[in-house]
Order: sequence, then C-alpha cells, then structure tokens
Amino acid sequence: MEEHFCSNREKIKSITPFIVMEILEKAQAMEREGESIVHLEVGEPDFDTPPAVVEAGVRAMRGGKTHYTHSMGLLELREAVAEDYLERYGVDVDPSCIIATPGTSAAMSLVFSVLIEAGSEVVLTNPHYACYPNFITFACGTPRYVNVTEEDGFQFRAGIPEGAVGPKTAAILVNSPSNPGGTIIDGETLAAITRYDVPVISDEIYHGLVYGGARAHSVLEYSGNAFVINGFSKLYAMTGWRIGYVIAPKKYMRDMQKLQQNFYISANSFVQWAAIAALRETKDDVERMCGIYDERRRYIVGALKEMGFRIPVEPTGAFYVLVNMKHIDTDSYRLALEILEKAKVAVTPGIDFGSNGEGFIRFSYANSIENIKEGMRRLREFFLMKEAE
Repeated sequence: MEEHFCSNREKIKSITPFIVMEILEKAQAMEREGESIVHLEVGEPDFDTPPAVVEAGVRAMRGGKTHYTHSMGLLELREAVAEDYLERYGVDVDPSCIIATPGTSAAMSLVFSVLIEAGSEVVLTNPHYACYPNFITFACGTPRYVNVTEEDGFQFRAGIPEGAVGPKTAAILVNSPSNPGGTIIDGETLAAITRYDVPVISDEIYHGLVYGGARAHSVLEYSGNAFVINGFSKLYAMTGWRIGYVIAPKKYMRDMQKLQQNFYISANSFVQWAAIAALRETKDDVERMCGIYDERRRYIVGALKEMGFRIPVEPTGAFYVLVNMKHIDTDSYRLALEILEKAKVAVTPGIDFGSNGEGFIRFSYANSIENIKEGMRRLREFFLMKEAE
C-alpha cells in the first residue's frame, strides 16, 4: 500500500506567494513615493458597507452582543442563510447544515480538512482562484488540474475530461461566477458535474454579482452531495468584516463543528448580527452596486476590445476580466510589473491563477468608472509605446 507523509514544514514550503498582494504592496510603495496609481488588481469592492449592516453591527455591540456564540453560528443567521437559498434557488437548506465562519477562507479550511486524506486529489480548473491549491496542499491533498480555455470562458464548459476523476478523487471544485475569469457555469454543465460519485465543492462567493440577464446556479439545485462556500465580502462589500459560511451534507457536520470549535471557536458575534441585516435589509443597496458594476464591466470590456484584445466569452459575473496578452509578453508577471512601472496601472498577472493563466492579465473593475477610464487611457498609451519599440 502506498504511504503518504505530510509534514507541516513541507506544507508551508509548498505554499506559493499570493502575487496580487505583492503587486498591491509594490503599488502602495510607489504611491508613498508620490506616484499616481490606478488600481485594477485587487478583487475588493470599492463601496462602503451598506448603512443597515453597519447600524446592525453597532447596535449589536452596544447591546452587549460581544460574546461567543454557538460554534456553528447564531441560529438566526443560519436561518437567514437558509431563507436566502430558498428564495434565490428554490432549495430547502436545513440550518443545522450551515456553519458561520470567520470569512470564506475558514470555510475552505473546514471543507478540505474533512474531505481530504493524504494523497487524495481535488479536481479543479486551471486557471483558478490563486489560493485553492494552497488550501488543498495544506490539507495533504493534491490539486488535479484540468486546463480550460478562454473559448470556454475558463470553465468546465466542455465537461471534465475522461480520467480526471478517479479513485483518488476526494472532490470536484467549481467557482461560478469565477475568479479570475468572471464567467458563469451554465446549469446543464453544473448538473453534469454533480453526476460523478464524489462531492462537489461550489465556491459561490460571487453569487448575486451577475449582469446582462445572466444567472448563476447553486450546486444545491442539482445535488445534496455538495458543499457550498459563500459569504458576505463581495456582494455586500464586507471584506473587512470577515464573515462567511459553509453549507454541507449532514454526515460531515459534526466533524466540521469540532474543527470549528478548536480552530476558530465561533465567528465574531456582532458581525453575525450585521450579516443578518445584509441578507434582509440591503436589497436596494445591492441592486445599486450591481448596476454600477455592470456599467464598469461594459466599459472596460469595450475599451479592451477597442485596443484589439480578444475576449471570446465576455464576463457576466463577479468583477473581473481575464485577457490574453501572450502576443505582447508570454511572461505575465514581467508584463504586469512593466505596466505598473511605466503606465502606473496595477493589474494582476495570470500566472497567479495557475500555469494555464500564464500570458494573461486580470483586470478588476472594482474601482470607480473615472479611475477605470483613466487606467484604460494609460494602457492605450503604454501599448502604443510597446508597438513602437
């Protein structure tokens, strides 16, 4: 029998840097030196948290709701999440199958910990969200990459290749709307993915951020053998609040709860009350933010196309567009640094999202339309300069 050993030292050594943060930090250092930088690199809403959420958090703190909660989270919050999934997707979620976590990263750690055994594999797209492989590796698993193309919107549009799912597969991981591509898996494809005899992990953190009549399906519409990772950072502009949740099959809940008790105790109490307000009192705020994101999306996609870049599948979710720039430079990190230093525009190199993202640049439109227009103006000048070289 094959043996697998997994030491903490080996795991830490295997973790790769989060390149987008290194770009951000370099851009911030340039700003301290007096440079004007247009930030199109970070996937963080530029909106303030909706007032109703802030008020609920303050109210909770002033009301003494600053103590530990149940390790799985406030029942009121778990009930509100269940109501939200029933309203959005028509799925009946048992609140006892929900754990509130201090951010979606904590939710990922719980899910990968209960599913992965040493040597098992998690199937995911390449490119992918930069941190997925590190979570998988730290849980002693192995990422099993499936290369996806820009023509397929960087999703499993053509299905999962034969042989990718096998005896070692612990789970299939999907992300829709996606980071880095901003694209959505259609319901038929998502349903097909759930037919494999392994759990599906669905990262639904960008749900609600959809445009142009698009619809993001939840994996729970098609299977109960699935884990949903979601939270409040993106849709409700609550990145600094650090609140997320996981929905899981009942048979995994006790193990996940024990991990939560030991690793995190519970999510922040007053933040959980704020999250309830986010779910129930921010419809107008969310609609307003989505309308502004859509305006930015249409502008940046149009501007990039006018510069001659191909975007075979336009993004209709999240706030990203991933663009092929191999004809300019096949080294995306080098190109991103050159764009930052010469054009004063911060962007994310595609290599941050896996080997199949090399040669691509990700743009985030989580910035004002004025800043995006200025960023595109600077980029036009930069690319004209590159052509003249």
